[in-house]
Amino acid sequence: MEEDQLIILQQRPTRNSLLFAVNGLRFQVSTSHVDPTTTLLEFLRSQTSFKSVKLGCGEGGCGACVVLLSKYDSTLNIVQDFTVSSCLTLLFSIHGCSITTSEGLGNTKHGFHSIHQRIAGFSATQCGFCTPGMCVSLCSALLNAEKTARPEPPQGFSKLTVVEAQKATLGNLCRCTGYRPIADTCKSYAADIDLEDLGFNSFWKKGETKEEMVTKLPVYMPAHRHATFPEFLKKEVNSNEHLDFESNFWYTPVSFEELQHLMAANGTRIKLAAGNTGISYYKELEWYDKFIDLRRIPQLSVIKRDDNGIEIGATVTISKAIEALKQKQEKFSSEIVFEKVADHLEKVASVFVRNMATVGGNLVLAQKYSFPSDIATVLLALDSMVNLFNGSKHEKISLEDFLQRPPLDSKTVVLSVEILNRAPTKNDSSKFTGKLKFETYRAAPRPLGNALSDLNAAFYAEVKCEDGSSETTISSCQLAFGAYGTKHAIRARKVENFLHGKSLTTAVLYEALKLLGTIVVPENGTPNSAYRASLAVGYLFQFFIPFIKISVETFNGRSNEVLKSNQFDDISAPTLLSSGKQVFEFNEEYHPVGQPITKSGATLQASGEAVFVDDIPSPKDCLYGSFIYSTKPLARVKAITFKSNSQPDGVSAVITFKDIPKNGGNIGSESPFGSEPLFADELARCPGDRIALVVANTQKHADIAANHSVVDYDTENLEPIISVEDAVEKKSFFKVPDFLYPKQVRDVVKGMAEADHKIISAEIKLKSQYHFYMETQTALAVPDEDNCMVVYSSIQSPEYAHSSIAKCLGVPQHNVRVITRRVGGGFGGKGRKATPIAAACALAAQKLQRPVRVYVNRKTDMIMAGGRHPMKITYTVGYKANGKITALQLEILINAGIYPDISPILPKAIIATLKKYDWGALSFDIKLCKTNQPSRTAMRGPGDVQGTFIAEAIIENVASTLSINVDDVRKINLHTYETLTSFYKGAAGEPREYTLSSMWHKLGTSSSYNQRVAVIKEFNRSNIWIKRGISRVPIIYQVSLRPTPGKVSILTDGSVAVEVGGIELGQGIWTKVKQMTAFALSSVGGRDLLEKIRVVQADTLSLIQGGLTAGSTTSEASCEAVRMCCDILVERLTPLKEKLQNQLGSVNWETLISMASMQSVNLQASTRYVPGMLSSLGYLNYGAAVSEASFTSFRLNKVEVNILTGETTILQTDIIYDCGKSLNPAIDMGQIEGSYVQGIGFFMLEEYLENSDGLVVADSTWTYKIPTMDTIPKKFNVEILNSGDHRNRVLSSKASGEPPLLLAASVHCATRDAVREARQQLRSWSGQDKTDVPFQLEVPATLPVVKELCGLDSVEKYLQREISRK
Repeated sequence: MEEDQLIILQQRPTRNSLLFAVNGLRFQVSTSHVDPTTTLLEFLRSQTSFKSVKLGCGEGGCGACVVLLSKYDSTLNIVQDFTVSSCLTLLFSIHGCSITTSEGLGNTKHGFHSIHQRIAGFSATQCGFCTPGMCVSLCSALLNAEKTARPEPPQGFSKLTVVEAQKATLGNLCRCTGYRPIADTCKSYAADIDLEDLGFNSFWKKGETKEEMVTKLPVYMPAHRHATFPEFLKKEVNSNEHLDFESNFWYTPVSFEELQHLMAANGTRIKLAAGNTGISYYKELEWYDKFIDLRRIPQLSVIKRDDNGIEIGATVTISKAIEALKQKQEKFSSEIVFEKVADHLEKVASVFVRNMATVGGNLVLAQKYSFPSDIATVLLALDSMVNLFNGSKHEKISLEDFLQRPPLDSKTVVLSVEILNRAPTKNDSSKFTGKLKFETYRAAPRPLGNALSDLNAAFYAEVKCEDGSSETTISSCQLAFGAYGTKHAIRARKVENFLHGKSLTTAVLYEALKLLGTIVVPENGTPNSAYRASLAVGYLFQFFIPFIKISVETFNGRSNEVLKSNQFDDISAPTLLSSGKQVFEFNEEYHPVGQPITKSGATLQASGEAVFVDDIPSPKDCLYGSFIYSTKPLARVKAITFKSNSQPDGVSAVITFKDIPKNGGNIGSESPFGSEPLFADELARCPGDRIALVVANTQKHADIAANHSVVDYDTENLEPIISVEDAVEKKSFFKVPDFLYPKQVRDVVKGMAEADHKIISAEIKLKSQYHFYMETQTALAVPDEDNCMVVYSSIQSPEYAHSSIAKCLGVPQHNVRVITRRVGGGFGGKGRKATPIAAACALAAQKLQRPVRVYVNRKTDMIMAGGRHPMKITYTVGYKANGKITALQLEILINAGIYPDISPILPKAIIATLKKYDWGALSFDIKLCKTNQPSRTAMRGPGDVQGTFIAEAIIENVASTLSINVDDVRKINLHTYETLTSFYKGAAGEPREYTLSSMWHKLGTSSSYNQRVAVIKEFNRSNIWIKRGISRVPIIYQVSLRPTPGKVSILTDGSVAVEVGGIELGQGIWTKVKQMTAFALSSVGGRDLLEKIRVVQADTLSLIQGGLTAGSTTSEASCEAVRMCCDILVERLTPLKEKLQNQLGSVNWETLISMASMQSVNLQASTRYVPGMLSSLGYLNYGAAVSEASFTSFRLNKVEVNILTGETTILQTDIIYDCGKSLNPAIDMGQIEGSYVQGIGFFMLEEYLENSDGLVVADSTWTYKIPTMDTIPKKFNVEILNSGDHRNRVLSSKASGEPPLLLAASVHCATRDAVREARQQLRSWSGQDKTDVPFQLEVPATLPVVKELCGLDSVEKYLQREISRK
């Protein structure tokens, strides 16, 4: 058999190398040197100079690795361009293809593409890690729009529509920007865009005409598309020489006969490959003997239409299937059915996954591994058929039978799926009118895809209506449900049979839904099982209710109305950003400070040329590390072995605490509150505790080895502390230093005595949140001469890593150098938590005397990160009948985890933001609980976000208990300046600086708050299944400045190099520092110095005492440090300039510096800005022991809640934020929007789930959902308030990085407002009093949480009421 196989395969000419192009360059790779599991991403990052393609998740869930893949059809002479996830695309599968990365679109050398320029001009990049993938996704959308037959667009635009533009980057994740500027960048290309609808940008100014705007946009040239497939590769394709290649592992049969022979060998492990996207969900660790690429077998790639329907081959991609289903075919009566199938398929995964994922592969995953497939469910409702091939046998079976069979063996191949044409059955009598109805449904955290469904469903029905009658009879129906916690999608045949032939009434529908409840039953252990079951009922109700004429008396007592089917139209409407306004004032006083200068390096980030740590080329003989971590909360580590009982391929060493030098220490990180060990010693103290570092010759080998590791634990007589309740019982606490513990306010006993009412011992529980920086933890350590170590780290605090590494290695600090250029997102997670990664690399490099680097995979990162602090709050509040609060008592238990990290700062932060209201009197008891959980760390707004939510939850509860308007309760408890000084002693500033009241009223006016409240009230009275809510929320946020160094060096050609302690994380610190340097040197250098200035990377031996980049104030502190340096330089240069002016009349900058150099003027100055020591300190008025400031802001939000699913849509957001005099309004605007959207994630979406031991189980992009383009507000309006001069701050500026995150609490409050309406309606259906009953809306307010509060049985109760009224 093997001989026959070789004869068949060798009848075709072959070559022994892969051939493809990357950015127009030819690559020919020997197949004998390539592991068949090598992905395109691995190759690009390790074997080419192109680094724009980033590893964000390794499972196709983030878009950071997206590339443009182009295929040439020599027969039709056309090029197909589409995006793919390079982390899933096998290198062998791109043979004969061309790859374009963001560098290939444009770059520094050849000029940037207009996409790069527009990304920069619209401020659509911050950290920049995700930006190249965004650019490629947009490029693909533009290329494919140009290939359509649409009319030629106006000059400067593309054939792209606004709707297409908004969806162009839908699957790409961004954690920084909040997406609004990215959407504007994409829409700027759309032919149907009104440019006035676009947000702020650097291209035009307010008031310019549309014609002027167009001319100022970077020119878009559609002709760029010709470069995606180079001519040399076309010649190869035309010659057919490239089509076949030899490999010992990879086979590409072109017929069934070849496939038969390849699969016939016994004892051979075979992997059938097409799109390879299945590995994103089912991570494969085993080895295969053969990889068989099925894509060139013609029968598997067929798309065939005939009178019976459409047949789609198994290797047809989901994207191609969508195209085929959308094609207009007049003779097909099922056209609308096919279109709806296509619409649903567009919500499966993201476009760059659908472009490779195949229909057959998806069905196999559903059948073989119980994958919760949407495709299987949708096709099941249409009685689809599946064609199979097993050996020499062809078989056609129903999709239902296919799913119910035992899992397919490796010898069975799915050939195609047939979707049958549907036509209404002809009625014998002319008095009946027949109709078809087909709908699909899915409930998921993201409305437009890239998220698994909690339940999916598809229903097909034939109904007939007798002329002149309102009754509808169901001739037949097919009802499919899937993804609800079952092995595979099912048909609800008992319900189908029950409904067959019946006239549809409320009673019949009610009985059908009751029957359905006995069928759609999630398996034991399914998360949110009751919610999933309720979804099935809700969707079936939604499908059939339009056929029933119901007289509806709404719960508010209005006149009777007829329930129409279009009541549900808005339920299915997609949610995408439609518009937004950005309002701010320019500041000319300190030019160029105060100007909306484009972010420094933005085009480099867009093109992918900006260098992150993992982009640094690996040094010679470099090794790679991967962590082995504990899965137990408390256990003795007896031994570490591997599953194969032998050391895996490529492994050089397993580094543990035993490898730490005798003169070193087991120190992973340090803080003023205590240290954290680098590795667990004999005892692992929490899940995620680092046990060892596997070091291997590649990152893949290291990760595989870590995955194959087996840790032998002993838990005898060890009792872990899991919860805060356990910690209280065992008195396990961390001490909070007295100077960090906040002070009580006034007399609580007296305040309680003044109260008319009290709420006693109410509880709130808050969960954690993962940082989800796009770049995971990473470091590279390179041994240097004389026992020195150079470490490149993605870290917010290089100084802390420097100190810890030196102590760990047992060397003087001058032997260690830590370098950080930029960080791909931090949000606090790369402060303390990045230090052990750098230290582990350094330890391994020292022991092995070879460079060692680590790029932590997303799962490990999520398990080890710790995240935001969970906490339990118990409060007692006293208040008057009008809602004025007189006293508040709090007991707060904070789960700090096993090590202190930054936890002792939490109490002060929580209380600082909670004090935004006048509580009358305030007392609290806050405990930091030490538990056997990963140590929690800083997460954007640590403690502050919890504090503001606690405040809002109390306000909401008081209003609910009193049944009065919550906005009135907020207003009556806002501070006056006098009460502000009581709660924020020493931090309130002058009366004119307190802008809270004026902002509250301004927001009410600018957002038309009262009018919108009335409109929402009327909407809720008129709509049963969709409810809207609105909320206006204030925040007050205190920050502190920390000492920060700076150094300015003027080089002999007049260029300027600047170093600061702050790290560029995406917050624009380099840009603001450049602006400040230009301003501070302008008195001797003129107004045109900006382009001569460069901010260079942080180097701990060049600029010491850099501190921690955190707390929102590092940018302004760095700016002040730089200004002090420049003042020194100006003082040195001024006498020389005056002398030269007397001699020459005028002196330009270059001449001045040249002469200064020749006269030995010191052109370098360094200093350290220390808050409280200088008269220029901006925050002295805001702090006593430390420098603090109060930040006031409001935001107003309107949301819409779907009662059937719990889905929340944010319709509009209006923000006013007090930024003082912004150092750069464009950057601050981006910080406000991005921080706010990250807050949406905390309050509404992100569940950082753990098992009973505390081990994180939401450990991937599949299970952890951050906000995306379809979950941000539809209308997003932001105004930066210029609150005037604050001479004691840095040029009157205020911070913007963290405070806006708290504003997202209003989304939660607005959702609560809508839920309250739904609950009142539900009570009215049961004949209960409609008065407000207090309830608690959890954080995050996910779909199941909202739906449960709206009533899991709301449909049944509604129908019961209707039945009882007849």
